[in-house]
Amino acid sequence: MGESLVQSLTLEGAEVNWWTTGGQALSQLALQPLDLVVCDIQLPDMSGEQIFSQLAGAAITPPFLFMTAFADIDQAVSLVLAGAGDYISKPFVLQDFIKRAGVLINQTQTRTGQHTILGISPQMQQVEATLRRLVQGNSNVLLTGETGVGKEVCARFLHQASANATKPFMAVNCAAIPSELMESELFGHSKGAFTGAVRQHAGYAERARDGVLFLDEISALELPLQGKLLRLLEDRTFHRIGGEELQSFNARLISASNTDLGALVSQGRFREDLFYRINVINVEIPPLRERLEDIPLLLNRFYSEQCELQNSTLIGMSSLVEEAALNHHWPGNVRELRNRIERAVALTTTDRLMPGDVFPELGLSPPSEDALAPLAVARDAAEKTQIHKALQQTGWRISEAAKLLDISRTTMWEKMRRYGISETPC
Repeated sequence: MGESLVQSLTLEGAEVNWWTTGGQALSQLALQPLDLVVCDIQLPDMSGEQIFSQLAGAAITPPFLFMTAFADIDQAVSLVLAGAGDYISKPFVLQDFIKRAGVLINQTQTRTGQHTILGISPQMQQVEATLRRLVQGNSNVLLTGETGVGKEVCARFLHQASANATKPFMAVNCAAIPSELMESELFGHSKGAFTGAVRQHAGYAERARDGVLFLDEISALELPLQGKLLRLLEDRTFHRIGGEELQSFNARLISASNTDLGALVSQGRFREDLFYRINVINVEIPPLRERLEDIPLLLNRFYSEQCELQNSTLIGMSSLVEEAALNHHWPGNVRELRNRIERAVALTTTDRLMPGDVFPELGLSPPSEDALAPLAVARDAAEKTQIHKALQQTGWRISEAAKLLDISRTTMWEKMRRYGISETPC
């Protein structure tokens, strides 16, 4: 199996070291930075747990992906709870292994600043590859897609991957600025240009300098201002309002829209010449519901981010959250996912994030007889019911209840904690 995994990971672009004993691994692991350790629970000379325990004291511990036989699943779960990363049961499907390994590697590289990744789905990998091809040029880019898919994230990714990453990134939400103020905010104004202009003001175009001017929701610009933006792009110069001195525009323009600009052109609501000028290169960002592979990565990324920002004492996130998330339609896309995790971390009353924390609406009203619950929710409810029955039949003797359910005592404890079942009947 080791040789097969080495070949598969190498084909995926990884640089792989293969050690066949725990002693070989420990002699080499501390000598080089790694993005991931794939380790069996049972090794010829020691256990995988011993390797993890020794490495856990290092300044930077790489995530572990443990491979385990069915009999060792309880031990693997305990290691994950201790911070190992993930585990996969043997036998497994190779693509499932590659997917799990990719998630952990991407998390490591994101955390250590090696590079930012937009997603692991084929769709987002293609978007990322396209953006990376654009980092050397200065062509205008138009990012399209539904609200919340991450257009600004993609714009910042393009900027940060370029040679001008240290230059300004000026983001402008065209829909959030009143139309009567937009020209001044975009181009700036000179002192005395109008009532209230008590000092000179540099607009976004001027402050962008040699960096990026990002115009989000560009369709919200009024037609007269669209004409002035067209002139800015054609001449690469502009005047502040009330100013006589010509200002140079050296920034790259990245625009974004969640509406069909081509349709607005046909309706006379968006200038055709400006459309062709900003749409030199179009990159469409797919909605989250079409790239489900990215959901586990984003869940873990936002969970870690919010736990740090909120100084949370949470010890983990239930795997049922991922299952519930995969069953959700995500009308608000990535923004909705981030907001749900932020709210869940802030409001949860347990030590582990549960599906009800992220999707509180699931329990607001009883379903009709014909309504279908997501599989994750149905399985959650069924397991909880069976555990209650087993505990009642055994007089709340946990070891006996575990035997009735054909699970170990450790698994029984874990499930009782997950479902909020106390050790004694209420």
